[in-house]
Amino acid sequence: MNEDRFDELVNEAVDGLPEEFAARLENVDVVTAAAPSARTLREVGLKTGGTLLGLYRGVPQTRRTTRYGNVPPDQIVIYRKPILAQARAECADGDLDAAVRALVRTTVLHEVGHHFGLSEADLRRIDYA
Repeated sequence: MNEDRFDELVNEAVDGLPEEFAARLENVDVVTAAAPSARTLREVGLKTGGTLLGLYRGVPQTRRTTRYGNVPPDQIVIYRKPILAQARAECADGDLDAAVRALVRTTVLHEVGHHFGLSEADLRRIDYA
């Protein structure tokens, strides 16, 4: 799958967010990257070669105070190569596009959850982990 198609699927996932999420997204950009750097993996506690599908960087809404302002946008990064690798491994029926679409959607929802202040445990509880 090429970068353009992957970007389309990420945009589709963002555009398809439930209205209650989309209406509350504030000061956040969603971008794609090929793969996380070794430094990024270390920062999140993974070893080089570890799997990271997406990453939220910023101040969750639950931690913003009245002094929050004049800051660059938070960022959600969706990583193409790890998602493609996992989708290929999980793709039982050969429909890679559908497998990537589903994995991208779950990853976007997961990272948006962090933007709203949800922990990994919270996300597992609602099946977005």
